[in-house]
Amino acid sequence: MVIPNVALNAVAGRPKEEYGLEPQGLDEIRPGCWQVDERVKDMNAGGILASICFPSFPGFAGRLFVTEDSEFSLALVRAYNDWHIEEWCGAYPGRFIPMALPVIWDPQLCADEIRRVAAKGVHALTFTENPAAMGYPSFHDLDYWKPMWEALCDTDMVLNVHIGSSGKLAITAPDAPMDVMITLQPMNIVQAAADLLWSAPIKKYPDLKIALSEGGTGWIPYFLERVDRTYDMHSTWTHQDFGGKLPSEVFREHFLTCFISDPVGVQLRHRIGIDNICWEADYPHSDSMWPGAPEELWEVLTGACQDFCVCGWSEVGVDAVGVGGRELGEGLFPVGGDLSFDEAA
Repeated sequence: MVIPNVALNAVAGRPKEEYGLEPQGLDEIRPGCWQVDERVKDMNAGGILASICFPSFPGFAGRLFVTEDSEFSLALVRAYNDWHIEEWCGAYPGRFIPMALPVIWDPQLCADEIRRVAAKGVHALTFTENPAAMGYPSFHDLDYWKPMWEALCDTDMVLNVHIGSSGKLAITAPDAPMDVMITLQPMNIVQAAADLLWSAPIKKYPDLKIALSEGGTGWIPYFLERVDRTYDMHSTWTHQDFGGKLPSEVFREHFLTCFISDPVGVQLRHRIGIDNICWEADYPHSDSMWPGAPEELWEVLTGACQDFCVCGWSEVGVDAVGVGGRELGEGLFPVGGDLSFDEAA
């Protein structure tokens, strides 16, 4: 089988002149993209103590594993999850935060898989930012997705929605330059944030946690102003009810946001919520700072370091280090464990 993979997905360490959309093979990309030993070496070189790895080849929602044979598809998802947990993450305890693929075509099977991997120490599930775009019921169909929401809350598992995971990125016209789509990529997660914030699960499940992956943070202050004004101006006839809270308050209770290089977002951090911000490496994609993340990130955080917890592996809000229901040094997969940077190197 030939699995399509564009070069922009794996250009870490290459000069910008070599960026492009052409297909590429494993011999054309850094071994750290697919060999765990090499990945850890690249993490050491880039100042990253621990990371969470998204499944690029099966797709962030596991689309590649969806076939007409549901039993076969389920076996594929479980095989990938077991490999990721036991062989990839298990090879270097403390260096990876495991994240499972969903059984996206069946909410009850998805709930079962959530509970199965939770027993193995997993507290993060990757998912599409827009199930309706993939032909499934939307986030607004509470009854359809109910088993999944309940399993997430029961297991203290974070739902990671990644830009473009539905295969639908924002584009204005078929003949628009590629620069248009690249510029608009974060808008995909803005749509997901609005969709989820106004959805029934947010109101029904107070413990539900959602990470908006690779969407940036600079847009959030305006977004929060907009949702509050929408609520004030229109809730009398749309019948939205957040139980006496503003939508912006509910957003901060449920959502974690991520940035790569976002000076504007850092400057506006107090209007976003310090504990709602995480830094992401994006290795090996074209937006990644690797291997110069520590140096570049230090410049981005100039004047803001007093508000952030400097963990070596990332810069996160002081209380956001418990992403996935696990504080540093606790759980079956402790982040970093007792490992220091000197020991990692």
